[in-house]
Amino acid sequence: MLRQRTLKSLVSASGVGLHSGVKVNMTLRPAAPDTGIIFRRIDLDPVVDLPARAELVHDTRLCSCVEIGSAKVGTVEHLMSALAGLGIDNVFVDLDAAEIPIFDGSASPFVFLVQSVGIEEQPAAKKFIRVRQPVAVREADQSGEKWARFEPYDGFRLDFSIAFNHPAIDRTGQSVHFDFAEQSYVREIARARTFGFTQEVEWMRENGLALGGGLDNAVVLDEYRVLNGDGLRYADEFVRHKTLDAIGDLYLLGHPLLAAFTAHKSGHALNNRLARELLAHPEAWELVSFADQANVPPTLLRWLAPPVATI
Repeated sequence: MLRQRTLKSLVSASGVGLHSGVKVNMTLRPAAPDTGIIFRRIDLDPVVDLPARAELVHDTRLCSCVEIGSAKVGTVEHLMSALAGLGIDNVFVDLDAAEIPIFDGSASPFVFLVQSVGIEEQPAAKKFIRVRQPVAVREADQSGEKWARFEPYDGFRLDFSIAFNHPAIDRTGQSVHFDFAEQSYVREIARARTFGFTQEVEWMRENGLALGGGLDNAVVLDEYRVLNGDGLRYADEFVRHKTLDAIGDLYLLGHPLLAAFTAHKSGHALNNRLARELLAHPEAWELVSFADQANVPPTLLRWLAPPVATI
């Protein structure tokens, strides 16, 4: 049986919010089977629980933000990506502010936190959302057409492409193929950092965004080059980070996916639209588990083997 997973014990860390610039204390705590990922605003009275669900995402300006009433938790995508990459089904995320810490701008600090306390398998079958029929969304703006789609696949595969009119990005790879059954999330995706452009800083600050951003938690580009002294972590770090974001955004469906995801120029808003579009068509998906080991697709056995890779 493919089992659900949680943490062996709690782990805490502090950082700043990328957009708020506010210090955040965060604790990840084990949770019982079928709990899911629950964000808890422990600074509010009473404490507010916000399930990590696509239908609760209401703000997608440069991040994914879940909201219930006036309570919200922003920039959830990097943590969600790490939890998806490590196969974590159930965890409480206690926070004393309205944003997940940005740390270094990638998912690797969250991977480190989980690996530092260990992963525990639970006595309940892991549940997957299996895509049965293609589902797609499209939109067009001044930069051209963007699209994203799901297709049936016995595993989780992502094909992502970007198109930025910037000389530094033009020199890097602008497409990536990643299959959880064939490649290591920890080695090949988790370390890719978020990125931003100096010419957009004024607009972002005026809109209350990127107040905590800098060279220590993002790849920053001026009109011509990368400004970070240590350069890029991957030759194609930009498209790998967009893939990292998509993994986190799609894990807000509430369960790991059995699907092929293909996207061009997609971001948080379009990723969320695709997730909602899937949920709106119950004939296009089903919830499945594998109680009998003999029925588990080989792709899942390779994907969800006990993690051994480290940062």
